[in-house]
Amino acid sequence: MKLIGSYTSPFVRKISIILLEKDIPFEFVNEFPYGEASGVAKYNPLGKVPALVTDDGECWFDSPIIAQYLELLGVMPDMLPSDPKAALKIRQLEALADGVMEAAQALVREKARPPAQQSETELLRQREKVARGLDALEGYAADGTLRGDEINLASISAACAIAYLNFRRVAPGWCATRPRLIALVEALFQRASFARTEPPRT
Repeated sequence: MKLIGSYTSPFVRKISIILLEKDIPFEFVNEFPYGEASGVAKYNPLGKVPALVTDDGECWFDSPIIAQYLELLGVMPDMLPSDPKAALKIRQLEALADGVMEAAQALVREKARPPAQQSETELLRQREKVARGLDALEGYAADGTLRGDEINLASISAACAIAYLNFRRVAPGWCATRPRLIALVEALFQRASFARTEPPRT
């Protein structure tokens, strides 16, 4: 099994962590999705990571789809509950965390533009998405829906989103009023799967 992606993508990290938690052997193929030399489009016509190539040569792309495929393999631990509605709730929290990641990536791309070309309107719009998403995740952590001692698709996605915010420093004050999220990620960051997938600093 091959995982195609970049070390700095939070979506790729999410899948890497699931593979490690399930102890599924895989080869990581480092492919940066941008640039003329990128080979990502061979695996995903949209040119986005992650993509997963199975031992049979089957290719899956988009992190929620890959996560669902890995769940269908029946390898423990389960990342979704067996009850369909409870599983759907976890998938909604995954989508919420993924939305925070997407907004953070949009902030990174906008801030990479020359200062005179940056849109303050776009920066504000994406920052508000991040703030609202984190507020919602804080609420789910406060009511016990998200737990640092429970590894599932929602908790992994939320922790990957926050780790990406820390890595890119696009929401430096996120932790000021969100103590439950701090506790959540501090617990999850102690796991070997998170330690092994920490992105390079250079």
